[in-house]
Amino acid sequence: ANGVRFVDEGADFRNYTYAKYGAVILAQPQQFAWQIFDAKVLDKLRDEYRIKRMTKVRADTIEELAKKLEGVDEQQFLKTIKEWNASVMTEVPFNPAIKDGRGVRGLAVPKSNWANTIDTPPFEAYAVTCGLTFTFGGLKITTNGEVESTDGGTIPGLFAAGELVGGLFYHNYPGGTGLVSGAVLGKLAGDGAGRYVKGKN
Repeated sequence: ANGVRFVDEGADFRNYTYAKYGAVILAQPQQFAWQIFDAKVLDKLRDEYRIKRMTKVRADTIEELAKKLEGVDEQQFLKTIKEWNASVMTEVPFNPAIKDGRGVRGLAVPKSNWANTIDTPPFEAYAVTCGLTFTFGGLKITTNGEVESTDGGTIPGLFAAGELVGGLFYHNYPGGTGLVSGAVLGKLAGDGAGRYVKGKN
């Protein structure tokens, strides 16, 4: 990693950003990144940051943390932190419950909300990469969950639901909607399949 920021981490709430941030991380050198936190916000991290298999490093100084960040340009990282700390709009109150407008000034990559200086030990860093939840493409279906063929008809007896179905999301999706679409489309496809089987008997 180059030791520089590459995305507006505060563009929106997590449920609206984690899918598209995965694609941005995938475009980085070695396809990974580090998330950096200091003591001011450690108590606000989600439970998923506390699992045993998380790749995490901890240090009492930023310099010590820089040495522990495997694969990162140490000097550039320290420069990035220094520039970051000088740019945070500390006059704007920090409020993680809303889009608080507490951003940064003068940086090439903005941060729209929730900016905090990284200056209070201990410091923690978490390695992150992207994973596949589902694709944005998939099969075209009717309102009964029947899979459509390329000629516009349906394929008899073939039904689809959930992540297999395309046409729902493009480029991003709000968290939880994959589960909702699975439930709704599953009900439609299940009912459709039931009617199909009854009609065959």
